[in-house]
Amino acid sequence: MTPRQKRFAFVGLGLVVVGVATWLVMGALKSNLSLFHTPTEVANGEVPKGRPFRIGGMVEDGSLKRESDGLTVHFVVTDTAKSVPVTYKGILPDLFKEGKGTVAQGQLGSDGTFVASEVLAKHDENYMPPEAAEAMAKAKASGEQRSDAMVAQP
Repeated sequence: MTPRQKRFAFVGLGLVVVGVATWLVMGALKSNLSLFHTPTEVANGEVPKGRPFRIGGMVEDGSLKRESDGLTVHFVVTDTAKSVPVTYKGILPDLFKEGKGTVAQGQLGSDGTFVASEVLAKHDENYMPPEAAEAMAKAKASGEQRSDAMVAQP
């Protein structure tokens, strides 16, 4: 083998190693990626099936129910247009309250209830992630348009 052929073989082997490493990193990122979705997207079926994702919005007033075991809670997350029931077994964050923002991570059950494995509460009265604020504004606008259209019909 000539030195030139050895050099090409070395470069080719290096490219293969970099390609395999990139493929492994991308696979790991894809399996750990958890996207944020609104209750409207969940209700419209725009969420991954059989994969964990995050749902965010406001905890509906009067929807928080605790079971007798002290750990299982049921509540409803809304974006003012649609609502999704959530079940969580564990200790809720101290800042978790009705009427406040929350993000829950988990999977959608076969009955349409979101089964959360983790629940996060908004930590500041004035802060909301830009994605959540935008999604809630869109949902509210589409809800107002639908109610206006319903009123305008004879």
